[in-house]
Amino acid sequence: MRELEQLPIPLLAWYHENARVLPWRSDPTPYHVWVSEIMLQQTRVAAVMGYYSRFMETLPDVAALAAVEDDVLMKLWQGLGYYSRARNLKKAAGQVMERYGGALPASYEELLTLAGVGEYTAGAIASIAFGIPVPAVDGNVLRVVARIAGDEGDITLPATKKRMGQALQEIIPTAMPGAFNQAMMELGATVCLPNGAPLCDKCPAAGFCAALAQDKIDLLPVKAPKKARRVEERTVYLIFHEGRVALRRRPEKGLLAGLWEYPNELAEKTDILEQWGIIPTSQRWGGTGKHIFTHIEWHMTARMVQAAGDTLPPGWVWADGPALRQTYAVPNAFQSFVPLVEAGLAGAETLT
Repeated sequence: MRELEQLPIPLLAWYHENARVLPWRSDPTPYHVWVSEIMLQQTRVAAVMGYYSRFMETLPDVAALAAVEDDVLMKLWQGLGYYSRARNLKKAAGQVMERYGGALPASYEELLTLAGVGEYTAGAIASIAFGIPVPAVDGNVLRVVARIAGDEGDITLPATKKRMGQALQEIIPTAMPGAFNQAMMELGATVCLPNGAPLCDKCPAAGFCAALAQDKIDLLPVKAPKKARRVEERTVYLIFHEGRVALRRRPEKGLLAGLWEYPNELAEKTDILEQWGIIPTSQRWGGTGKHIFTHIEWHMTARMVQAAGDTLPPGWVWADGPALRQTYAVPNAFQSFVPLVEAGLAGAETLT
């Protein structure tokens, strides 16, 4: 990967002129870097900004994160998705309190022992917060390396990621490892874009990029196609009674673990209301929605139900508008049903 040897100087000069101003960059404490990197996994910077600010206002340090109630944490995370990230943050905060007195360890190897911290996150914290010269290799960085070096290895394979990480280890500036890693991330996020649409005229590596020279921009990186997601047809029951809607908590393990949801079941199931002990005074079909998870796709249809009484299965709750906004974290999977819920809470729905 000789092309990469030419990268550090022009990359760092480009980053100095073009780096976005981000709150975690302005004050790169280990805690700030850690939380921001976890939030940014599978999530765009623009989406994270508001969440990061609210998170830091409520949980300004490791001790506060370790002690936060789960419902408060999930409410802070509501809408970011991939909720296991938040649960692992709290678990790791407890580990940091127990093992290191509340201060994240200044060691790449020890960072890797924390819940939810993989090689990329450990590399980011180690280099940005502690100045340790270790690469941070995520999807953006793999794409940049593949194109500059003309590497045709499948970036979904561990062997390819390991090879590229070793190549970066050889060129990372020991005096500026954090800036280098952030510059690589920035280049991938803003210039060396995916899906064949990079801004090569703005790239500091354009003069020695193998993919550009060989007209392989559209072919790199090589990435094996994902397996088709399983599709589930589900009925979402929006059950109302006296200006409140029914919620239940999902199991502690699995998809959307521990979050509150509008009760839902596979569409082929029948007599569900009877099984739940809910007597409807009226009901009708409502709108539809779709949500895509990593390995599964939900196709949902709402069933609007007016309940005769306030009896619910054990563990369920009735929630009014303020409780939905302030207390219960309902995942974005149900976002398409918010207008129906708001209308039902306001009594604007006549269910027939």
